Amino acid sequence: MEIDRRDFLQIAATLGLLGATGGTNLFAGEAGKERIKKLSFSDIVDFKAKGKATILHICDLHAHLKPLYWREPSTLISAKNLVGTPGFICGESFQKYYGIQPGSLDAYFDTHNDFTELAKKFGKMGGIAHMKPIIDHVKKERGEENVILVDSGDTWQGTAVALKTDGEAIVDAQNYLGVDVMVGHWEFTYGKERVQELIGMLKGDFISQNVIDNDPFSDEFEELIFPPYSIQEIGGAKIGIIGQSFPFTSTANPKKFTEGWSFALRHETLQEYVNELRNEKKVDAVVVLSHDGFSVDQELAKKVTGVDFILSGHTHDPSPEPIIVNDTVIIISGSHGKYISRLDLDIKDKKVAGYSYKLIPVASNLIPADKAGEELIEKWYKPYNEELNEVLGTTKGLLYKRDTFYSTFDSLIGMAIQDEMKCDINFNPGYRWGTTVLPGDDILKDNVYEMTAITYPEVYTFDLKGKVIAKLMEDIADNVFNSNPLLQQGGDMSRITGASYSITISAPSGKRISDFMIGGKPIDMEKTYRVSSWGGNLQNVGENLDKKAIRPVYEVVSDYIRRQKVIDIPMESNVKILDMDCGCPVEGAKCS
Repeated sequence: MEIDRRDFLQIAATLGLLGATGGTNLFAGEAGKERIKKLSFSDIVDFKAKGKATILHICDLHAHLKPLYWREPSTLISAKNLVGTPGFICGESFQKYYGIQPGSLDAYFDTHNDFTELAKKFGKMGGIAHMKPIIDHVKKERGEENVILVDSGDTWQGTAVALKTDGEAIVDAQNYLGVDVMVGHWEFTYGKERVQELIGMLKGDFISQNVIDNDPFSDEFEELIFPPYSIQEIGGAKIGIIGQSFPFTSTANPKKFTEGWSFALRHETLQEYVNELRNEKKVDAVVVLSHDGFSVDQELAKKVTGVDFILSGHTHDPSPEPIIVNDTVIIISGSHGKYISRLDLDIKDKKVAGYSYKLIPVASNLIPADKAGEELIEKWYKPYNEELNEVLGTTKGLLYKRDTFYSTFDSLIGMAIQDEMKCDINFNPGYRWGTTVLPGDDILKDNVYEMTAITYPEVYTFDLKGKVIAKLMEDIADNVFNSNPLLQQGGDMSRITGASYSITISAPSGKRISDFMIGGKPIDMEKTYRVSSWGGNLQNVGENLDKKAIRPVYEVVSDYIRRQKVIDIPMESNVKILDMDCGCPVEGAKCS
């Protein structure tokens, strides 16, 4: 990793090293290049402590035990009233909003700008063996009894080792990190019985106030499935933490996994638990540990009073600064293990008198790995190393995931499915988790799993009428671009292969999509098209399902890469946006 003096200074400024060391000569010359590899955590995790209680927060790890590359979106668009607001900022707009210097470590972690070049300088991100030293440092500084680690969910799913161990490897990692409290979303796709088994393995609490039994034949009908809250005593204060699991779980994922459980936002009962914690349990602070999504939680703060902090998750946003809505402080800690948030609380007279916050980037090339973490990873990966380390091919360009409409890794998946299934059009889900592979790098079987490792990976091929396809796309657009955040489920647009279209984001519901082309020809509403899809329920509305062609998506994609050997995916999207000219507009959907 080649890092020059300018980069050293940017790293120092980002991580607080200049204040900790008292000068800038720490990184001078060749000695500095060696010294950066040996920095202690007292140097790296510089923080102006406040009060006596500390909450560490992570979210959306998506089972990534190892360091990875993860590129933030180059297109992040929503309804006009939301664009340019926290949760819908990217690229240069993000840098300007938060005052981030181009080319800095923060720019690398927080935006897509110059990603390939900065990746070569700064290296991979995250990894539990690099997260643990940060956690241990804070506990040593503050006193272990004064620190808790909380997790906003989407933790147990997303990699091969998670899928192959039914989540057990990831719970083991959470116990290693010391997770005290968590909520869920993708966790539920292991099914109700397995979820309860994994909760039994977890040393921390699994809480949710918004998941109830809706089976009328159950003895627990209309009762809570999980404890609604957890009371943690740290720094001499009682912190009431209320759980808020993803409210759209039963519609975003197949119902079969949670049949008999009901999910919803349930802000009315949330208010009741806030009142209970304050009036009956006499807590000093109320925290909502949430997987609602960043924009939804900003709306939630307008509906519920008495909440001091919302620790959000689901939408993968990094938040260098808190958002304050009606006296509720909202933070979110990115995704894929790239960040740990530190929140210090100053509790006086039974209330929060002040706080201090920092989003800490887990720069794995700068943080020595914890040996126990490396051993844990080796233990769980060892049985699968031969399969997962197979080199399937190489990529000429950047393979990335996040974007509102299009990404190269999704395009690769779509090409693979279309090549094997011979379909007219292919639908890929707009999931926000995955990985990034740099130009010229090998594509491992493990990388394919990182994009597709779900418990319902089957690719289905069937028939759909053109008018059904058209309505489906409008319905998805209504979800993604709804002006009311409470009606958004937090995903990106479904990706399509074999087709293209134009979209007017600000158009009325059902009128956004135009120039829809399939196979280079305008869509025929009465024509029957051969369709392939995975990761959803679309096959349930299709006809003439080809049962013999059903295969796991990760095998379809792996076979395709083996055949092609060299992958070259264009960066150009097959979607044209008609009412804005840039992918990362500023507030008011304006391109500057």
